[in-house]
Amino acid sequence: MKHIGKSVTANRWRWRRKVPCSSVFSTAAAFFNSLHFMFCRPLVLSLFLILLLVGFFFCTSPRGSNSFIPSSSLVNNQLRQCKEGGERFLFYTPHSGFSNQLSEFRNAILMAGILNRTLIIPPILDHHSVILGSCPKFRVFSPEDLRSRVLDHIVELLDDRRYIAMTDIVDLTALHSSSMIKTVDFRVFVSTWCGSKTDLNCSSLSENTNQCRSLFSPSDAKHNNCTYAVQDDCTSTVWTYQQGDDGVLDSYQPDEKLLKKKVRFSRRHRDVIIALGRSGSDAETATVLSFGSLFSTSYKGSQSYVNIKLPKEIEFLQFTPEITSAGKKYAANVIKYPFLCAQLRLLDGRFKNMWESTFKILKTEIESLQRTKVVEHRIDIFLMTDLSKHNWTGTYISELANDTDSFKLHTLDPDDEILLQTVKNVWTANQGLKSNIKYTDGIRESDTCGLTKMMLPDISLFLEQTICSCASLGFVGTRGSTITENIDIMRKNHNCINSNPS
Repeated sequence: MKHIGKSVTANRWRWRRKVPCSSVFSTAAAFFNSLHFMFCRPLVLSLFLILLLVGFFFCTSPRGSNSFIPSSSLVNNQLRQCKEGGERFLFYTPHSGFSNQLSEFRNAILMAGILNRTLIIPPILDHHSVILGSCPKFRVFSPEDLRSRVLDHIVELLDDRRYIAMTDIVDLTALHSSSMIKTVDFRVFVSTWCGSKTDLNCSSLSENTNQCRSLFSPSDAKHNNCTYAVQDDCTSTVWTYQQGDDGVLDSYQPDEKLLKKKVRFSRRHRDVIIALGRSGSDAETATVLSFGSLFSTSYKGSQSYVNIKLPKEIEFLQFTPEITSAGKKYAANVIKYPFLCAQLRLLDGRFKNMWESTFKILKTEIESLQRTKVVEHRIDIFLMTDLSKHNWTGTYISELANDTDSFKLHTLDPDDEILLQTVKNVWTANQGLKSNIKYTDGIRESDTCGLTKMMLPDISLFLEQTICSCASLGFVGTRGSTITENIDIMRKNHNCINSNPS
């Protein structure tokens, strides 16, 4: 159990090692030297050139996404299912940190509902293991590239037995009950379409994911009537729905600064139904509609990619009961008193340059609480931050921690019992697969590939957000942080009041 509660390494791309070119060429040279006395020189030269070309192709071929060729029987089976089955699916590529992945997840639910497709539930990716780039300006990875990178990382999660589905953390019970959305777990999908229907062990799923690459990321926009790969991204498209603005130029276009850098793009509004749901179109008839990123945020008066208002049921997605009940218990039994929550993002990206303004906002809020004397005793503060304790020295956090007469800081540490127990509860519940009743008939639970007892995930971020939703003295977040946005949504929807501890 020594790995429980430890953070998963943030950036764990492990590309399959290529056979060193030098070893191929040196082996070839030694081989042909031995043949020199048996064959004439022209023949040796011809054979050497052939082997040289083969070696060059092998050394330069990338990881499985391009080098893997599905068997003809598999392709025929996929084609048969595409023709026979009436169900249509939506796949997308999560990326960046969890908060961005959750934002994408909401948009994916929205798109799947509008287009009447079953959403393929992805795993939670390691923090920034796959990135999008600077959207909608430039340095953005293409949808095709994102699909390849995400599939590579999913294989890695399966190989390492660190796979945790989004629905292991996010509760979709209410959406399923209202028939607002249909979903299928990624593992179940690849097992059904590209493997044995009752085999969900990790090694098989890893192989099946590679077998399924042509379904998720075909080499062209339309692949054997099975898949339609959406190539539109934030540099060209802003998705809308029933706004009567299909084809209209978006308000955000390249400014003079970007044009001087020879960065040119044209962003237009596209109606989702007209582009992807028109009856009889390639996109509408495809069994799998495969997106790249579905992340969107407000940018210079426009939405970067998806400009469709989320219904309340999708805007607020509760964490699973194992997490919400644990957060409420921590607030009631560990902190005990009314408390303030402070979410201080200090190390990632642009936030490294915002320490002064971030601390100033927190200091102002604390001084306001002290003036109004909301509490007579010292102020309890639950702190969630990416700045480790040994780096607090000389910061405002250190001042608060040292002033024990006025403040008491609470933090969630990796070895806290409540965190360890919550991790085990999430693992035992296995909500991600249990929500697939329609697809998992006949699958034995012991066969399923999820988390091992020795490789459980770090779920502290989810538990911390839940605790912050219970802060009765208020919440201070970091401006521009998607974590802050998530906590604000949870508090607005009274997450702590509506979640019942068990």
